[in-house]
Amino acid sequence: MSDQLLVIIDPGARQTDGESVRIAKDVLSAGAAAKVCLPEGPEEFARALGRRGSRRPVVVGDDAALMRAVTLLHRERELAGCVLSVVPVGETLSLAASLGVPTGAVAAARAVLDGAERRLDLLADDSGGLVLSQLAIPPAPVRVPAPAPMAAAARPWYRSLVRTLTPRPTRLSAIPAPGPTRLRVEVDGEALVDLDQPVESLSLTPATGGLAELEVHPLSVGAEARPLRASGRTVTVTGPDFHYRADTKVTGPVRRRTWRVAEGAWGLVLPARP
Repeated sequence: MSDQLLVIIDPGARQTDGESVRIAKDVLSAGAAAKVCLPEGPEEFARALGRRGSRRPVVVGDDAALMRAVTLLHRERELAGCVLSVVPVGETLSLAASLGVPTGAVAAARAVLDGAERRLDLLADDSGGLVLSQLAIPPAPVRVPAPAPMAAAARPWYRSLVRTLTPRPTRLSAIPAPGPTRLRVEVDGEALVDLDQPVESLSLTPATGGLAELEVHPLSVGAEARPLRASGRTVTVTGPDFHYRADTKVTGPVRRRTWRVAEGAWGLVLPARP
């Protein structure tokens, strides 16, 4: 791996946790030749990544910033030849943690400097979407920002200033939880579940060796139904309009989607194994 780093600090990370950003930047700059970029939006983020040259890109940001980098490289057909590093900073870090990245700024920055590249599988769907960690049907409720309460007598300019400076709490979205649905689920062309069997949930995860692991929970009536598990290289889900969550993004409604495993499709720097 290149000893020269391109440190791309996502604007959301700078707004959410400037102290962690400063720590990560100091550790990385002390341990390697690092060029720091401060993009102001997605377009500047894409330009910085595209002009990395021989430098190894390091994304300082949340799960959305990591997905943005992977998706951009995938679309440019440069993902296989690029080794990514990430220092998780922000509100949503569960994806990075599930991949094995430390969530503390110091530990993650040290892993960038001293860690090792690990080749990981991913799932690519027939619409251009990617799954790095897990796909779920139905998606869990999404946490969205809730506005902070304002005093009734506050002046307009003061209310605007407070909205700018006060961190906004999160709340569960008001979307009602979906009930059981009828889906046809095929693994490598063979039906695991058909439309006559309602299912409560489905999860799909890229594993190792070019296989995806699938778990389907049928609707239980009376005695608890055992989950159905299978592994394969291609999974197709068909049925009435359904939504799904692919890592951090909820997509839908769709009536058919196929996911294929891309073995060793991308490289991520993780702490060296003992």
